[in-house]
Amino acid sequence: MKIVTDFPFAITDDPDMGIVLSDGCRLSARVWRPVGAGPVPAVLEYIPYRKRDGTLPRDEMMHAYVAGHGYACVRVDMRGNGDSEGLMTDEYTIQELADACEVIEWLAAQDWCSGSVGMMGKSWGGFNCLQTAFLQPPALKAVMSVCSTTDRFADDIHYKGGCLLGENFGWGAVMLSYSSRPSDPVLRADWRAEWLRRLENEPWLAPRWAEMQEKNDYWKHGSVSEDYARMTVPVLSWGGWADNYMNTVAHLVENVPAPVQGIVGPWVHQYPHTAVPGPAIGFLQVALRWWDRWLKGIENGAEHDPAYRAYMIHSEAPDASAKHRAGHWVAEAAWPSPRVSRQVLVLGVGTGEPSALQSTRGYLSREGGPEFSLQVNTPQQLGMHTGEFFPMGLNAEMPGDQASDDAISVCFDGAALAESLDLLGAARLSLTLSSDQPLGFVVARLCDVAPDGSSVRIAHGMLNLCHRDSMEDPVPMPVGQAVAVAFNIDQMAYRLAAGHHLRLALSTTYWPFLWPSPEAATLTVTAGSLDLPVHQGSENEWEPPAPEAATPWANKVLRAGKTTRKIETDLISGTTALVISDDLGDVENLSHGLCTGESMTELWQIHPDDPLSARAVHTWEQRLSRGDWFVKTNAWAEMTATATHLHLKASLTAWEGDTKLFERHFDDEVPRRFV
Repeated sequence: MKIVTDFPFAITDDPDMGIVLSDGCRLSARVWRPVGAGPVPAVLEYIPYRKRDGTLPRDEMMHAYVAGHGYACVRVDMRGNGDSEGLMTDEYTIQELADACEVIEWLAAQDWCSGSVGMMGKSWGGFNCLQTAFLQPPALKAVMSVCSTTDRFADDIHYKGGCLLGENFGWGAVMLSYSSRPSDPVLRADWRAEWLRRLENEPWLAPRWAEMQEKNDYWKHGSVSEDYARMTVPVLSWGGWADNYMNTVAHLVENVPAPVQGIVGPWVHQYPHTAVPGPAIGFLQVALRWWDRWLKGIENGAEHDPAYRAYMIHSEAPDASAKHRAGHWVAEAAWPSPRVSRQVLVLGVGTGEPSALQSTRGYLSREGGPEFSLQVNTPQQLGMHTGEFFPMGLNAEMPGDQASDDAISVCFDGAALAESLDLLGAARLSLTLSSDQPLGFVVARLCDVAPDGSSVRIAHGMLNLCHRDSMEDPVPMPVGQAVAVAFNIDQMAYRLAAGHHLRLALSTTYWPFLWPSPEAATLTVTAGSLDLPVHQGSENEWEPPAPEAATPWANKVLRAGKTTRKIETDLISGTTALVISDDLGDVENLSHGLCTGESMTELWQIHPDDPLSARAVHTWEQRLSRGDWFVKTNAWAEMTATATHLHLKASLTAWEGDTKLFERHFDDEVPRRFV
């Protein structure tokens, strides 16, 4: 990455500009402004992840860069987080979005602002900039959303295809830890009283989310897909194929009536100028082009850029810590693309190409074949090589070799390819099946199988069978009765090499990505087809700028961190566990002296034969210090289940120096209605 130090404008940096809302709550903003530029547009990033320490490393490289090109960049701590006052009760609340609209109005009214405001962010910030655009505040002229969703139930960290994600629990533990930290005493003299107030009101959200097992009004709030017609603000959407928010870009480009464009690269859940796998690109230069057009009104032609740009990944060996993915950029003038046609492959049994894996029991072909009946009942530990819901880096968080999971799945293989095959878009799987249990799900993995038998996951999809007809009104499966179901596999851009073959792997388990069903369901599949989005083929169609950023933050490593990720099998009990330890070490900010540290452990344990043996335990420790001042929080969370209920426990403990200042315990039981 190129570090830029010479900008068109020098900048000022205010670490704690107060924005007082109508109810008297003061939000803390860090504001970078260009010197001598006159009134300029403002670009807002509004998230709960603490500007003073949490996102500071990325903030200083991004916001200073954009400010140096003539924008006021405003990084606001949400109510109840970081150095802002108030309490946070949940994610994407009516209060959160009302605050965002007030902040935008306040910014537009400042004498240093031209009256035009843009909003941007990744993940939480990517969500709420779309949600704020949905509310249409007058001063909001454009948004840029990275790694976000249009549907909070179907495509977020809680449920996918109606299935309860393991990370619903994990994210609850994360937020219990993240939001429990105090303000910086240098900025808040009342930090201690405000900290105690936060701790006493800190919500344990995982049970609340787990209880809502259908797409109700809670999930519809903040889901812009409920009324795309309200999206009248120009949108630039970014995604990554190694992230699980890859579907959003296509959904927005296809449905939003405002000027909208999308870019999807090979990346994990990070901004594209710093993300792996490479190639990273000049995200900030592309962002400036977008802001110049919609916030400054510069006729630079940005509105005529391709509607959808996607990095088409090429066949390579599987690598859960890939630093780079081979591929090329495809640029589509319209989406859906006229260069994509649909090719239907029929599931069959009994003939077809032989497989490198003896467990493969079916084939994919255009012609179909005789009637068949295949039972799918997979071991509970299947899925250990799935990777994280949103990988953040190179710690084996991306999907690894799928061959071992394929070996215990029911697989349908295509013939070895005589020439390469390009796929762009979402495949759709249709199945006729019956179940011996009222609750259950089916998972489909689309894989690229090399001649040596290694298997790369191209995309996956899943369906809670209770949701086969409706996400809003699920009903249990009729036991023993054949039903037709269909669901999408995630968006993809992938080129399979000649000599490789396509594989569809089906399973009834996917641990720990999905929480297991209460009983080990057996599905009997008697028919099916796979509808593929086949691209006509292309060469490289876009040369993005190389990554640039402003000067990184000044810091000193006080203690180096270490990460381990292991799959462990107990040879006595037979249980298998994914065990993660992520110690980020401790670091000192040399600009303002705050020292921070973070440590986390995760245990995801299950027995191959027993879905009720599933157990997840997470711990988080947060450390803050400066001189003689030292505080620490510890969050612990556990999830288990019976046949009828999910059990979610947690505790939150806080220390000031060596003194335990606060302790609280949570113990919740959630009925299993559809999961």
